[in-house]
This record gives sequence, structure tokens and C-alpha cells, in this order.
Amino acid sequence: MAVKMIKIAISSIAFLLALSVGSNAINFQSLSVHELAYTTHEIDTSHSTQLPSNSIYKKHQMTLQLVHRDKMSIHGKKTYWHLFQEQLIRDSKRVAGLYRQLKNSSSRSSSYELHDFGSAVVSGVEEGIGEYFVKIGIGSPPVDQYMVVDTGSDVTWVQCEPCTNCYNQADPIFDPAGSASFTRISCGSVACGLLDQAGKCGSGQCQYEVTYEDGSYSKGTLALENLKFGSTEVQNVAIGCGHHNLGLFAWASGLLGLGGGVMSLVGQLGSQTGGAFGYCLASPGSGSDGSLVFGRDAGIPTGAIWVPLVRNPLNPSFYYVGLVGLGVGGVRVVVPEEVFQLSEYGDGGAILDTGTAVTRLPVRAYKTLREAFVNATIGFPRADSVSLFDTCYDLSGFGTVRVPTVSFFFSNGPELTLPAKNYLIPVDVHGTFCLAFAPSESGLSILGNIQQKGIQISFDTVNGLAGFGPDTC
Repeated sequence: MAVKMIKIAISSIAFLLALSVGSNAINFQSLSVHELAYTTHEIDTSHSTQLPSNSIYKKHQMTLQLVHRDKMSIHGKKTYWHLFQEQLIRDSKRVAGLYRQLKNSSSRSSSYELHDFGSAVVSGVEEGIGEYFVKIGIGSPPVDQYMVVDTGSDVTWVQCEPCTNCYNQADPIFDPAGSASFTRISCGSVACGLLDQAGKCGSGQCQYEVTYEDGSYSKGTLALENLKFGSTEVQNVAIGCGHHNLGLFAWASGLLGLGGGVMSLVGQLGSQTGGAFGYCLASPGSGSDGSLVFGRDAGIPTGAIWVPLVRNPLNPSFYYVGLVGLGVGGVRVVVPEEVFQLSEYGDGGAILDTGTAVTRLPVRAYKTLREAFVNATIGFPRADSVSLFDTCYDLSGFGTVRVPTVSFFFSNGPELTLPAKNYLIPVDVHGTFCLAFAPSESGLSILGNIQQKGIQISFDTVNGLAGFGPDTC
């Protein structure tokens, strides 16, 4: 016991000395170790499948409760360690799928024409199993269904009866025969022509088919249906009614596509919402859920910084932003801007993604960020690497620590400084914290949901802008 106390005392002295050296030149912020460690104990999720479909509608704004899958588990109590490991496994699959999709897209063609912009419907289901959920009503009368929210997908689809092949879901499978508003789309319609595999017909009806490299798929009929967000009904939304579905989609009924294409929910709601939507992912330990907001008001958070969206014609579903640099302790690290740039062939660039947890950076950028962070935390007691995290610390002897700030720099000057708990995160119940960034196997930068938590993320698709505002969860 005495040896342990001496070790903690020595670590504390070294930590304080590290803060005093060069503290005038480096910006720090406080991180509450005990507050975050408290959230890593056993979590009871056995009751949380009753997600309220609360919604507000005013001035063309709809707000839905946005809940992380860990609060939606149907498997009862789980430890933080168990949930964390599951998340990292899902994350690896998601990122691997993103790399495959982008590689395939860039290899299809070395050039593109104007008509390629927003012309195709793609789905991001294969890149992930789903991290965040909302409940919406489908049909007339509306039937509540849990849906995966994905900003990397365009097509919205739900499992439908008669279901030849379906995976397990929490709610009863949607039966279009019980809906007075369900209308199948003909093969010659404009909507059918926007599908990836346009022209597929079955008895004169448009058939959609989305297949994935891991063997997962959803196949069925494209239809117009009414969707209900709380008390607000939106009529004649084009969705996929899946009769043949295979894959690990978390037990959700389907997927809500919020991508940048014309057939995404965002694109279809353009006349009602002004092409604007936003979300806020709840911060760790906040005790609150997040929110998903549609409408022009969602795009104007007070105190937000605005950055331009960058269009990738080969992958129009993803929201690319003009990331140009990184900062540690208020000082911009030396990484050439071209490391983050989107090439004319659709390679590289930086996307905002709700389905990826850990931010990925090109190897050169990651190594530079990591080196700067390590140099600024030289007095922190180090810990062994954990999974994909190679920069970890033993903070078990501290209640609160001061850590160097981490920032993203965007084109035209805006700087986004992250909350400390968005980049130094607990990975176990023993006080081990790790830098929540990882190197990218490709030139793509992915700004993941861990770094997005507690920040109001807004999209103004009409004016091509993304906003980062104060916590409104």
C-alpha cells in the first residue's frame, strides 16, 4: 500500500512539473477523471427499448430523440468494458467498409461529368451496424419503428411483410397491407431511375436492391409512404420496402438515410425543411439523450462556426468538410494542407460520420498530432496500448487533470477546439485513458462520433455549409 502511495505521489509531482514547463505557450483544459470513470461501471440497459417518440414541430422544425445503441440494448446489464469492446469491433467494420466503398468508387472512373452530382442512391449500411437510433411512425395509421440513423446513406428502407428473409428486429415487421397510404412506384418513375441499379422491374413495379461486400443486403419494392415524426406527418416519401434482408442491423427495423443525395430523407424533405438538419450527440456522463432536428432553425445554432461542405461527385452521400490542419495546445502542428485535400479522383478528403466512433487521420497527420500531444503530456503516467489506441495514460491517481487542447482547423480560417472528454477517453474501469484518434489506412479523414459529442452539428445543404455550435442536447 505504501509503495502504491509513493508511486502516485511521484506521478503527481511529475505531472505538475510537466504543466509548469511551457504552460505559458500551451493551452490546457480540465478533464474530470472521476466523473468519466463513474460512467464506466455496469450499465443497466434492460429497460431502455421503450424509446419515446417525442417530437416538436414549429417554424418548419421537427425534433426527434436520438439515442445511442448502448442505451437500446435488449441484453440487460453490461459492463462498460464489454460495451466498449463491442463498439471498437463495429467501428473497425464500419471503417473497413468505408475504405472499400471509396476505393471502388474512385477506381470506376478517373473523371466525372456534371450530371454525376447527386445522381445516384447509395447506402452506407455495409459500413456499420448502426450507432444511433430514432423512432418514427410509418404508414397510415402510423406504426412505430426503430430506425438506424446514418449520415453516410441515402436510401431509407424498412423490413416489410411478406418477408421471405428477415433478420430479427425489436418491433413487429411493417405490413404495407395495413397502410392506406402505401403506394408502389412504377418502373418508369423518376425516383426509380435514381436508384443505383435503375430499370429493375417486377410486375411493372420498381425493385430496389442494395447489396454489400460482406454479404448483407436489402431487396424489395420502392414505394411512396407517409412518415410520422411525433405529431408531424410527411407524405409521399420514397422508401424501400424490404422483403429479402440479410445482415447485422442491430435489431432496428430499417435505416433512415440522411446522406447528401437527392433521394435521401434530407433531400426529399427539402421543400418542408429548407434542406437543413442537425443533430447533437449527448456527451459522456451528461445523463441526457441527443436530438435529431429537421428544419431551417436547425441550421442556425447561436455561436456556431461555419465551414464549407466539399462535394465529392463520386461519393455524393457523404458530407465532406474542408479540414486543413490540426492543433495541440492552441498551436497548429506542421502538416501540409494537401494531406487532407480531396483529389479530383475522389480520394482523400475529410467526412463527418455518425457511424464511425473513433476519428481516423492520414498516417502522416496522425503521427504529427500524436507526437505533439505526447510532448505536451510528458508528465502523465503512461499505460499500455489498448486495441487500436497507442497513446494511453494511467490516470487512476488523479481526480482532475489538465490536458492540452486539441483542435481542427478548417478552410477559410475557422478553428474547432474539442472538449477534453472528446479526445481523452476512459477505456476501462481502472483509470486508463487513451487518445481517441487512430491512423487511417487510406488518405481519408473521418471525423467520428466520439469527437462530435456535445457539439451541435448542423447542415445547410442549400448553401453548402456545416456548422459546429454549443451543446444543445
